[in-house]
Amino acid sequence: MRNVRDIECFLTDMDGVLVHDEQPVPGAVELLQRWVDTSRRFLVLTNNSTYTPRDLAARLERSGLPVPEENLWTSAMATGTFLAGQPGKKTAFVIGEAGLTMAMHEAGFVLTETDPAFVVLGETRNYSFEAITNAIRLITAGARFIATNPDTSDPRRAGCCPPPVRWPP
Repeated sequence: MRNVRDIECFLTDMDGVLVHDEQPVPGAVELLQRWVDTSRRFLVLTNNSTYTPRDLAARLERSGLPVPEENLWTSAMATGTFLAGQPGKKTAFVIGEAGLTMAMHEAGFVLTETDPAFVVLGETRNYSFEAITNAIRLITAGARFIATNPDTSDPRRAGCCPPPVRWPP
């Protein structure tokens, strides 16, 4: 068994592990402080592609959890990094918020509706029939499709949202 002192970097999820809604989970403040006090490297992960690391750092700070933005890794950042390593043009049609569009730009992509190599679907508060229809047309024409978060549920304060319809069934 390895000694905890041999661990090079700690990874933790954000939502539901460190914070739930805007409230820190019991013990989260102390855990983060221990990592800082002992100079431990850590990375906070989230499958939410909506926000930039700066936005998330501010949200966590308001919740009493000081996490520097360089210690945050989002599904949008993972998507951009993954797609940057794929062959072909670095162009994408993106449905998502600032967290996703910024990550795609930082990965070297040009966002376009004209013959993109990829269609990237992230979380957004404003899905539109027009954007989804356009995405379907682009995928049908040959664009490769990737989603930043394949979760089948979305826990919220008001209760869990129903799972999405999967196609094909």
